[in-house]
Amino acid sequence: MSQVLPGDASVVHDLIGIGFGPSNVAMAIALGEHNTRVAGGEEISAHFFEQQPRFGWHRGMLIDDATMQVSFLKDLVTLRNPASEFSFLCYLKSKGRLIDFINHKNLFPLRVEFHDYLEWAAAKVGDMASYGHEVVGVAPVVRDGAVEYLDVTVRSAEGLAVHRARNLVIGTGLRPLMPEGVERGDRVWHTSELLAKADGLEGTSPSRFIVVGAGQSAAENVAYLHRRFPEAEVCAVFSRYGYSPADDSGFANRIFDPEAVDEYFAAPEDVKRRLMDYHGNTNYSVVDIDLIDDLYRQMYQEKVLGVERLRFLNVSRLAGVKETETQVRATVTSLVTGEETLLDADVVVFATGYSPADPLGLLGEVAESCLRDAEGRIRVERDYRVATDPGLRCGIYLQGGTEHTHGITSSLLSNTATRVGEILDSLLDRGIPSASGGARPVADGVGSTAR
Repeated sequence: MSQVLPGDASVVHDLIGIGFGPSNVAMAIALGEHNTRVAGGEEISAHFFEQQPRFGWHRGMLIDDATMQVSFLKDLVTLRNPASEFSFLCYLKSKGRLIDFINHKNLFPLRVEFHDYLEWAAAKVGDMASYGHEVVGVAPVVRDGAVEYLDVTVRSAEGLAVHRARNLVIGTGLRPLMPEGVERGDRVWHTSELLAKADGLEGTSPSRFIVVGAGQSAAENVAYLHRRFPEAEVCAVFSRYGYSPADDSGFANRIFDPEAVDEYFAAPEDVKRRLMDYHGNTNYSVVDIDLIDDLYRQMYQEKVLGVERLRFLNVSRLAGVKETETQVRATVTSLVTGEETLLDADVVVFATGYSPADPLGLLGEVAESCLRDAEGRIRVERDYRVATDPGLRCGIYLQGGTEHTHGITSSLLSNTATRVGEILDSLLDRGIPSASGGARPVADGVGSTAR
């Protein structure tokens, strides 16, 4: 049995963050900048716990030539504080590449470069985070008949420890999504693990890959595997005639504006559904037009040369996958004729997206105090705070899982800087009990933890 360590339940943090991905790194930066401004005044004490051993953001898709689909100006801070020392431009200056980047005349940095920026920013606020620490539960602490604090149980190599908070901010990110009935294995991958798994094929001679999906990640997988394994055939399977281009035009991009969150939040449910239908092609199951053109050009060139390694099985679906020690047998069915094609491959890669983690999954009985709408979804206020019954005085803030209330930017970088600023404002508006700085001692007479 794991040892239960004392942790810091004898003091109260104003905020504990679950997860330390880009959203909560941005939250830590906003808190740090606030505390610097007030300099001993209304400071906010906070700490973040991250399960991973170090910072990492979609490492499995850091393909060397893949670029961001969002402007560098939508970094962790600029839309909230353009003068911040945590901006992407300050990162470039620190790396000696600012002039080179300007001469590049490009709004969209390489994904590996932006990841390096995120690591750089996370390291600068690293004293606010504990890596290798997994939050495994949250319990209410009752005082005067109401939940006054939340005890957060964290597991690490040292054992279990309890940390006490007045508020939580949950930023646990997304989980790889596989089709129902399909399990990942040595030869059945999700795109999130592409690079690590592909490295394991070095020294072998794969003859065929199958990539399932029609979005940006799927197209990037196809291009990458085709380039890295020059003797292998790469088969793309999707239900459309071809990849659909992403709409990144100026007017359509207004769906990502901070003001669009206000409008979406206030809109009736039928309008919200229409807006998502209208503008889903800004983000979901779409591909950058340059990549579409490159893949088509490559396919046509191979037809001309008579050596076709790039195949597109369109208007089709993958109906079955059977993995053995030496290969994967895939059944591809035409949506038009119903004809089945059997393909033996070395690997099948599913670029089938992600699903949000249950934001309340760790809350235990605390979740019973969180309100839901008529469709059973979590009710979330405009400041990203979960609506709760009056008996829960603590704030529970969500960074993700709010698409039904706040729109398409729920888990995207586009609005991260603005979102954390709004959460910070909410914390301040609700009041910080002490101006002493650091974590607050627990007052005498606090009731026992209700578990």
